[in-house]
Amino acid sequence: MEHRRLGKTDHQSTVVTFGTYAIGDASQNEADRAIEFALAHGINHFDVAPTYAEAELRLGDYLKRHQDAQAQLFIGCKTEEREAAAAKEKLLRTMDRLGRDKLDLYQLHAVGDIATLEQCFAPGGAWETFLWAKAEGLVTHLGITGHGLESPAAQTEALRRYPEFATVMVAVNPVLDAMPAFRRDWQLLVAACQAGDVGIHVLKATARAPWGDRPPTHHTWYEPLTDQGEIDQAVAWALDQPVTTLCSSGDLEVFPKIVAAAERYQPGAGRTAGEALLASVGGYDNIFVAAD
Repeated sequence: MEHRRLGKTDHQSTVVTFGTYAIGDASQNEADRAIEFALAHGINHFDVAPTYAEAELRLGDYLKRHQDAQAQLFIGCKTEEREAAAAKEKLLRTMDRLGRDKLDLYQLHAVGDIATLEQCFAPGGAWETFLWAKAEGLVTHLGITGHGLESPAAQTEALRRYPEFATVMVAVNPVLDAMPAFRRDWQLLVAACQAGDVGIHVLKATARAPWGDRPPTHHTWYEPLTDQGEIDQAVAWALDQPVTTLCSSGDLEVFPKIVAAAERYQPGAGRTAGEALLASVGGYDNIFVAAD
């Protein structure tokens, strides 16, 4: 699998990051198999969060039993806490659960608009804990994540306020890119990241549509693409963007298909893939439409 430099972290991340949301509700045996599958395919970057059910415990249990994996993985964690004290408590709990005395990347999580960013940066806000943790050597790099149509603009503003951000994590796919306002903000964010040597994670590259009133059939809050050919096209489109890595789907059945797509990917393969998906996938839609 291809590796790309993750901005100023200098880490050579695989183009797929294992999104551990997928193991949050799994048994430890199921989680172990998924982790070992990721490692067997060379994936060296894992993403975890306290809000992913038991994902921190599942990953931590495995890492405490496999110190070689503990040493070789780049692990990014994040918090949705907006106040400094709560963010500090969650950070220390995460480190204990993972069996780590230092995190590679710690991110403000789910900052989807300017108002949420203001909460984080306000006096007594979570950002105070982030700066403290970096100064104390508990985290190496700081990042920001977000979902929704306003997220790219919020992240661009975050980079203006703190140019030392190492990474952003943002949802983007052909459906979102086809929306003129979103595309404008996405392109402005990409330009800011390139100017500041900021690594870009892609979220929801293989999302298909909101569930709406339908009962979910997969371990995702949106309907994912499941056809291998369509996943190949979605992954190729994403990896042809100026990004480092895409976070895998939260569904363990879809995860191997994303890995296979990334292993087959050839630069330039995504040039027409987005148009093909928009033309051929029935019900392909903005997964954030239900919230807007």
